[in-house]
Amino acid sequence: MEVALAYGKKGLKINVPDYSKVVTPNYVELPEDDHAIVVNALRNPIGTKPLKELVSPKDKIVIVISDITRPTPNHKLVPWLLEELSHIPIENFTIINGTGTHRDETREELVEMLGEEIVNTVRIINHHCHEMSELKKVGRSSFGCDVYLNKEYVEADFRIVTGFIEPHFFAGFSGGPKGIMPGIAGIETILTFHNAKMIGHPLATWGVIENNPLQEMTREVNSFCKPDFLLNVALAGNNEITKAFAGELIAAHETGCAFVKEHAMVKCEERFDVVITTNAGYPLDQNLYQAVKGMNAAQKIVKQGGTIICAAECIEGMPEHGNFSKILQMRDTPKALLEMINEPSFSMFDQWEAQRLAMIQEWSDVIVYSTLPEEWVKIAMLTPTKSIETTLSELQTKYGKDMTIAVLPLGPLTIPYVEE
Repeated sequence: MEVALAYGKKGLKINVPDYSKVVTPNYVELPEDDHAIVVNALRNPIGTKPLKELVSPKDKIVIVISDITRPTPNHKLVPWLLEELSHIPIENFTIINGTGTHRDETREELVEMLGEEIVNTVRIINHHCHEMSELKKVGRSSFGCDVYLNKEYVEADFRIVTGFIEPHFFAGFSGGPKGIMPGIAGIETILTFHNAKMIGHPLATWGVIENNPLQEMTREVNSFCKPDFLLNVALAGNNEITKAFAGELIAAHETGCAFVKEHAMVKCEERFDVVITTNAGYPLDQNLYQAVKGMNAAQKIVKQGGTIICAAECIEGMPEHGNFSKILQMRDTPKALLEMINEPSFSMFDQWEAQRLAMIQEWSDVIVYSTLPEEWVKIAMLTPTKSIETTLSELQTKYGKDMTIAVLPLGPLTIPYVEE
């Protein structure tokens, strides 16, 4: 049968055996008017007064958004926020692009994310986690580090954080407090948040909030300088808004997480020999670093010693910025890489993604279909393929005529699990 995979902007169609199990999110009917859905959330928020009643015309307001590696529909959310706050002079607003440790967005990318009118009329800044002059200390975390956040965010009169909620392979769920931590945190704080102990914790995984150390730390950091208002959305596979959650940071986020968990997490009866996955297409599959999420989703249902095939376009490479590629080349095997990262003295930003990739590779083989040069894939100790169908035929020899196959066309937008 033919299956359409989310791959880049155009998608990828592949043929798989008819008996393959295709795992997608539970169906959610799209609202006829997503604008009305969001405005209703802003006017009837969870745990706080309506947004318009909370802000005065004299307030300096920041709106924190997620960067281009996330499919948050900022081109809708930001204009609708400004529309709801039309009594505030436009010069009072600053949009902070929550890059975390990622690179700045270009003007063209900001236009893609927000629309030309917003870019032309509203002040926008990229967050820089390494620039101490742009950060402000707001406290000391019980996890053992000083807490630094974006200075303009801290000094604003009113703070709004936006985002979208999906299951997250470290923090349980994205959105909510993650928009601030690590979105606009300083590098010292981010490194603690992603250290080897945190990433290796058994409860630092998809769909888990309670006793998840990453979720506990992000909430603690937010408590030092809490957003005054949250606007998060849930998305369908085509990145269309299915529901909006607004109001007090934790209460609104938990409501959203419960909704997403119900629809995005899908039970499977058993593990599979082969799992074909994606990284949900553009913008999530822009580089190999991000594609680890799709691989991690597949690991949830692949047998130990099985094979993951990940289709991720990776038009941005490994990427070139950051330490991901550099770390992967520091050892010759995934096991040796994990041993290095788990050394208490080791600390490099981006180590968390290399750590999770190595953990996946210790569990199963990983084959990658992408636009990356083969030598780049091999640097990551992964196996490149030019044809998913050919690879499946070759794997039949390894696993036999009864080889079982699952397909995750939307990658980490669907989180399958097996009760074991």
